[in-house]
Amino acid sequence: MTSTGEEQGGAGRDGPWWWERPRGAVLDVGLAAVSAVECAVEGVPFAHEAGLPVPVGVLFGLLVGSTLVLRRRWPIAVVLVGIAVSPAAMGFLLGVVGLYTLASCEVPRRITATLTSMALVATFVVMYVRTIGDQGASRTLVVVLSVFVAVALTVPPVLLGLYIGARRRLMESLQERADSLERELSLLADRAEERAEWARTEERTRIAREMHDVVAHRVSLMVVHAAALEAVAAKDPERAVKNAALVGDMGRQALTELREMLGVLRAAESPKRAPAAAPSAAVATVAALVGSFEDGPGPSLRELEALVGQSRAAGMVVELDVRGAGAGYPAEVEQTAYRVVQEALTNCHKHAPGARVVVRLAHREGEVAMQVENGPCGADVVQPGLPSGGNGLVGMRERVLGLGGVFVSGPTEEGGFRVSAVLPCAPRGT
Repeated sequence: MTSTGEEQGGAGRDGPWWWERPRGAVLDVGLAAVSAVECAVEGVPFAHEAGLPVPVGVLFGLLVGSTLVLRRRWPIAVVLVGIAVSPAAMGFLLGVVGLYTLASCEVPRRITATLTSMALVATFVVMYVRTIGDQGASRTLVVVLSVFVAVALTVPPVLLGLYIGARRRLMESLQERADSLERELSLLADRAEERAEWARTEERTRIAREMHDVVAHRVSLMVVHAAALEAVAAKDPERAVKNAALVGDMGRQALTELREMLGVLRAAESPKRAPAAAPSAAVATVAALVGSFEDGPGPSLRELEALVGQSRAAGMVVELDVRGAGAGYPAEVEQTAYRVVQEALTNCHKHAPGARVVVRLAHREGEVAMQVENGPCGADVVQPGLPSGGNGLVGMRERVLGLGGVFVSGPTEEGGFRVSAVLPCAPRGT
């Protein structure tokens, strides 16, 4: 904020009228009072020289000196008044303070240079005229003395004002830059928090999808085996024992996979959690969590035969048709392909018990395709009564589209259901 009146009227002012602060008003009033007293005293000899009554000269000096109170509002006018009264040999403080204020405020430099030159010339002329009549003083001495006095009364205040003004503008610029940097840091912190929240949401969705695939498949097979165990318990004890063993195996496998996921979650958390973590720490935690899931051992297409075997053991007629030689795919591609087939088989157990299921896997150039198709279930087949939340197809679609693949699902003309997916060999973004 500069010292000119036009810019003092901005926001943040708490002083009266055109002053920015009360202490500025007190300083200017004090300077104006001192200047008024000085000019009033100097008005006495001015009145004698001009042939005016002494009270008129004193009153004139008081008015001239009091104009210094306007130095922040109209610095140019104050300097012009000081130049105008310089022939009367009054206004020393008025001229010095006025030039300082003019140089320190946001007045164009050409105006400052012009008024400074005028004040310099006026002071030189007045000094020269008043000392040239002294007896015993040479003209050279008078000129040198006049130049010295004129320079001493004009140049130092102007130079000091220029320095103070430049320093003030530098401090304002640094303050503006600091405020701008603080706003940018606040904005970056908000964006980092938004990214961390988005990452946490994405990871929660990923964990929920992964747990759904694992639990739904294992528990569905356990329910199917339990139903078969209930049906044959009295008729075929050996088969009942076999089904009971399968139920136990499924339960242990489900618990093992759940423990692995929970272990990753615990490993991603810090031992001592701060009450309010920084956004960067939150992002790092979520990134570590994602990395733990991606780097950990997950299911692959090599385990597809075992997955189909589990469904066959549950009494489902499943045919596996693999075409082409599978090259080494990225872990996320193989895991997604496995989960699609797993969830499709789970849906077959839920909605098409007793139906014939065909699992097709095709290794093509640059992509891998899978399809799970089931026929209509018989009318006399007892439904296992497995609950369905409608998240299976949504999760499969999200997995496939997340890797840049294609996912299609829907009923067939024969009354069955088909799930098809095509995944590129390299996931999107690699």
